[in-house]
Amino acid sequence: MDLLRSLPIGLYVEKPFSWLHRLDSRVKLGWLMSLILSPLLANGPWRIFLVVFLLLITWLSFIPWRVQKKQITWLLLIGILSFILTAIAPDGLSLTYQPRLPESEITINQPTDYQYILYSFGNVNITRRSFDLAIRVSTLFFTLIYSSNLFLLTTAPEEITAGIEDLLSPLNRFKFPVTEMILTLTLSLRFIPLVLEEIQNLIRSIRTRAIKWRKLGIKKSIQIWVIVMEKLLENILLRAEQIAIAMEARGFTTPQTHQVKWHESRIKTNDIVALFFLVIFWVFRITVGQMAI
Repeated sequence: MDLLRSLPIGLYVEKPFSWLHRLDSRVKLGWLMSLILSPLLANGPWRIFLVVFLLLITWLSFIPWRVQKKQITWLLLIGILSFILTAIAPDGLSLTYQPRLPESEITINQPTDYQYILYSFGNVNITRRSFDLAIRVSTLFFTLIYSSNLFLLTTAPEEITAGIEDLLSPLNRFKFPVTEMILTLTLSLRFIPLVLEEIQNLIRSIRTRAIKWRKLGIKKSIQIWVIVMEKLLENILLRAEQIAIAMEARGFTTPQTHQVKWHESRIKTNDIVALFFLVIFWVFRITVGQMAI
């Protein structure tokens, strides 16, 4: 199985070049932070709306289904599983108490049809609190992971670093090492595919040897995996050394003296439209999505 193709986490998809690719990285950063922060103190319908909104954006961006298939499937599966487990889990301590009124009088004088227990299956109860908590946990998990991954899929590493550098440029007045931090971030984003490639090569090498794990036993299996991890660390350090040598060969000295223009950021018409919808997004979040306290 090709790891890079089956689960491309944090990789940039160059084609097809959709409208999400054309947006400025700073605008997409604003949307990403809004999607991450808006679930805080939000009600259940708003959290569900965020999940539907992300799936709709993915569908409208025409990102190939082969790229998103396993990510969406696994995230939805884990989200549904966490929803079920949280919904059926007890929502507090099981306390026994003596009601002040007889049970018959309580039933007759019930002013509304309010019920704390929504569904009951034998000893398993789904209460209002557990149901609300299940929606929070499952939707928050999906929103945080999928929104970040969608941002990385449609934004080149150079655009990300250039956008962050522009946003953090006022910190240069306080002698904050913005350039060094951006260089480190750029190299880290470029290093992710190399790490995944090394892991993929080691997995393939183990599979081609057709090791009988049951015959080896636990002790020898652990020894083999320790050797594999040592080889992985050695290969990663070798790749890092090769990158450092390549930078020195190109005359790189320090981030301050060797300025590299990663990407030229420009605000276009589609970026202004996206910012306008971002304002509308927060208006709806404050007016409709606020959780009642």
